[in-house]
Amino acid sequence: FKGSLEDLLKKNLNKNLNAEVAWEQMDLSLFSNFPNAAVELENFSVTNRAPFEGDTLASGETLALKMGLSQLFKKENESIAIDALALDRANINIKIDSLGRTNYDIAIKNEQESNISGEENSGFTFDLKQYEISNSKLRYSDEKTRTYLKVSDLNHSGKGDFSLQQSELDTETNALVSFQLEDVKYLDENPVSLDAVFQMDLENQQYTFLENEAKINDLPLTFDGYVKVLEDANEIDITFKTPSSDFKNFLAVIPKKYVKELDGVATTGDFTVNGMLKGLANETYIPKMDIKVASNNASFKYPNLPKTVKNITIDAELKNETGLVKDTYLTIGGLTFKIDDEIFSANGTIRNLTENALVNLALKGKLNLANIEQVLPLELEQDLSGVFEADVTTNFDMSSIENEAYDNIRTNGSASLTNFSYTDDAFPDEIKIEKAGVKMVPGNITLNELKASTGQTDISGTGTIQNLIPWIMAKQDLKGRFYLTSNTFNLNDFKTTDSDKPVSGADLKQTGANVSEGIQIPDFLDATVDFTANRVIYDNLELENTSGTINIKDETANLTNVKSKIFGGNANFSGEVDTKQAVPKFNMNLDLQQIDIDDSFGQLSLLKYIAPIASALDGDLNTTIQLQGDLNSDLTPKLSTIAGNAIAQILTAEVSPERTPLLSKLGDQLTFLNLEKLSLRDVSTALDFNNGRIAVKPFDIKVEGVTITASGSHGLDKSVDYNLNMDVPARYLGSEVTNLLQKLDPSEAEAMSVNVPVGISGSFTQPQVNLNTRAAINELTNKIIQKQKETLVEKGTDILGDLIGGGKPKDSTSSNTSGNTQVDKTTDIVKDVIGGIFGKKKKKNDTVKKGNR
Repeated sequence: FKGSLEDLLKKNLNKNLNAEVAWEQMDLSLFSNFPNAAVELENFSVTNRAPFEGDTLASGETLALKMGLSQLFKKENESIAIDALALDRANINIKIDSLGRTNYDIAIKNEQESNISGEENSGFTFDLKQYEISNSKLRYSDEKTRTYLKVSDLNHSGKGDFSLQQSELDTETNALVSFQLEDVKYLDENPVSLDAVFQMDLENQQYTFLENEAKINDLPLTFDGYVKVLEDANEIDITFKTPSSDFKNFLAVIPKKYVKELDGVATTGDFTVNGMLKGLANETYIPKMDIKVASNNASFKYPNLPKTVKNITIDAELKNETGLVKDTYLTIGGLTFKIDDEIFSANGTIRNLTENALVNLALKGKLNLANIEQVLPLELEQDLSGVFEADVTTNFDMSSIENEAYDNIRTNGSASLTNFSYTDDAFPDEIKIEKAGVKMVPGNITLNELKASTGQTDISGTGTIQNLIPWIMAKQDLKGRFYLTSNTFNLNDFKTTDSDKPVSGADLKQTGANVSEGIQIPDFLDATVDFTANRVIYDNLELENTSGTINIKDETANLTNVKSKIFGGNANFSGEVDTKQAVPKFNMNLDLQQIDIDDSFGQLSLLKYIAPIASALDGDLNTTIQLQGDLNSDLTPKLSTIAGNAIAQILTAEVSPERTPLLSKLGDQLTFLNLEKLSLRDVSTALDFNNGRIAVKPFDIKVEGVTITASGSHGLDKSVDYNLNMDVPARYLGSEVTNLLQKLDPSEAEAMSVNVPVGISGSFTQPQVNLNTRAAINELTNKIIQKQKETLVEKGTDILGDLIGGGKPKDSTSSNTSGNTQVDKTTDIVKDVIGGIFGKKKKKNDTVKKGNR
């Protein structure tokens, strides 16, 4: 009947619960635990319905129940007794939303049954002898009070007899506990254990501590008192304390991931924790509390470390006298310690902890950071060095910090950090702070001095900070205005070596960039920086006398009025760099004046991409460029993504054709031109670029009397598609053209020119030049014919007038040495033409009759 029983169980569970209950497998055994029966559910889950629709209340790998065999045959109105329960690898998620609704309140209430007076509910009872929860997790989230608890690696077991009204329950618990109240995290995966025996009064729902010992990290605590469950609250009356006063108890509070075992540590003085919790716990009240932590004139020294921490004084108290959460406050009467001759102390109060916390703190003293690893066996990610000094008092409320009401923060004093060094795998070189000093008065925090360096980079600076305390306390962005100077600023010193940002294989193939390196704009900065630098190194470029302003916010840098000297000229630029996305973005306006063409196009990949042919030029250039696109991880442009336009004016440039195959091949084809005599002085052009191609608008150049109009485009793949239209003197086109020119007057032949189209395709390294001389000769032929027609008509008109007037044609007596002139020829032609018009042509062998003319 297993299948029928399983279906019936699921049906009735889901009918009576505001949740969906499911499991993959149910086993029922009557023999393995005889005379008991065992029921085991595998891979079970309980999923909420509204108002927590879809949330998983509980799930786990195994839920096993043990009961007497006779319990399987109980009648419908008889209760079933469960003797043992085992839960393995469970996940339990308890939620209370902002309206106070709970996700574990899943029982559907039957109003009819609840109205029947005097009738007891039937069902099952826990006559438990033992239970066990292993390898499980518990999460508790109360959005109303902003209380969060996470218990992981939970192993808990108990032995007792729940069938008795009075009994003892022996428990063992081990877990990692994290606890947060509002924004304050009090425990963070701290190991907690509790071995306790409880007196159970099930009739009055009261549970009293008997023998017990708890540990938080390795700090031991013992408890006295009880917890009583009431109808609408819990009554708590508990005291706790450290069972001994050894100062090792304080070291035990420090998480083990920072401090090693305490064996062999020599201590003097005491350390005690005493606490009291008493009162009701419900939606309105918490138990009143008084928890004191104290130590007086203590010291400790680890056996393998050279220094001792002395004169340790601790006086702290957490207190609530009303039972209202908002009235909880912390007082630090004093926290003092001494290493060598350096004394450091702190004191203050934090009131109104759970609402708008009111903070009043004072710090004073000197601390050599290198001494920390000389007194504690900390397992830090890096060594510390430097000296921190402070004499500061501050008074503020957290609401002012969160709402950036900086005028309400009253801070006085000064703080400094000297000879501090910081090593991080994210940066190639150690970061050194020679000196950083801050002066604080209400409403004004001044950075008096900053001297820092890393790699080749050195920085000096001053400035003002709006929110130093909020930056420290609430992890806000650091806001302010800073004035920085540098002798050398090398951006390569800020390349990260372990970027978490994804880079596609296509990006790697295209750019050849090392994807594990990148320059990241800090995400905690919201600042304006005015800077000057004698030398700035960017990629493989060097800029001199650089100055400008950078506005940094949200991992984006806006650059304005940046000026520099580069490539023998001047550079002005503005723009934006955004590194918050997986692929950094940029847009830029660049103005370069009188820069050396050879240097700039040889070193700057962007310019080399825009005009590869410029590698054959020597001279100076002005250009303005507007562009946008993606950046590589080192903040150099990803050329295939850029879009924009440029205007270039060549001030003076001489050409060396042999430097580029394209000009060399063109020179071979255009034998009538000597490209070495090409001058590009005062040549201007405009360019547009997008999708990896550069379009060059038509521009004119001249060489040896030839006017050339050039236009076309080229690509990132070095492909070219250009057209040259050359206005070439006809005499340059060879012997075939020379014969045609002989039909013209010498002065006309000298002035005659023709358009020669040239197409350039292929690539810059393997160009193909198509010179269409046949089209040029055809054009020239048509021009000569047209010119002869014009001459014929002009001369013919003059001769005809002379003939009609009875005179002789002009210049009829002028002749050359052969006795013939061009006019004579023209006269003969005209006569023949006129004769053909006004007379009849002779027919062969005909006799011309007299009088017919």
